[in-house]
Amino acid sequence: MTDLHQAARRCLDASEPADKLRLTHATWQAFLAGELRPSEDSPPPEPIAAPGRPLRPLLVPSRQVPHRGLGTPEGRAALVHAVAHIEFNAINLAWDAVYRFRGKPDAYYRDWASCANDEARHFAMLSARLAELGHAYGDFDAHNGLWEMAEKTAHHDTARMALVPRVLEARGLDVTPGMIERLRSVGDERTVDILEVILREEVAHVAAGTRWFRHCCERDGIDPRDTFLDLLRDYMGASLRGPFNRPARLEAGFDEEELERLTALAL
Repeated sequence: MTDLHQAARRCLDASEPADKLRLTHATWQAFLAGELRPSEDSPPPEPIAAPGRPLRPLLVPSRQVPHRGLGTPEGRAALVHAVAHIEFNAINLAWDAVYRFRGKPDAYYRDWASCANDEARHFAMLSARLAELGHAYGDFDAHNGLWEMAEKTAHHDTARMALVPRVLEARGLDVTPGMIERLRSVGDERTVDILEVILREEVAHVAAGTRWFRHCCERDGIDPRDTFLDLLRDYMGASLRGPFNRPARLEAGFDEEELERLTALAL
């Protein structure tokens, strides 16, 4: 196989986590070696559907996912599981960005294939931590919010770049420092070390979303700040949760005016 789009689809379709991780790392290495390139002859993307995933975790509405305290190993395991589920979804989101949106610059495909590789590594670290806590991926219920937004934006590359990396994934930049602080207060330095790696690397992933969102806006001759807020209103009813991690978001490509406007909208 030499077509990057079809290789991305193969990663998307893999249902077992071990297979998805193995294929993701192999696809990234093949891309780096020049063995995979986006092909103009690739079949057009199929309509978006559920990606490959294991039978568990059970997916439930977000309000039904129980919140547990961090004072017990079970509570810490539930938190690690929730983050692992986000990272597993993020692997699929990155590969769908490669598979679904065609005719992009090579740097676009490099960014999202690199993100998929990072997310797979993050998932592996969290899975190992879950095992140390006596659990495995699938032991706790989870929600499907990230992939639901991917489905809503499958037809619109500008919306996808705006709303998945710059809203849903960027939320991780806001909440992870607080999680780290709470875990440190209960002495869980092992999980803290993993989350610090993820936080540091997720800044670059949100920055990739910023970069390609602005590329889409420039292509279409539209203002990125106004368009971002319009998309928020259209797809999410402008419902944002604050506060925002301003230093991390600035590093990820948000500007001060954007953050001021987001802060005014935030709940």
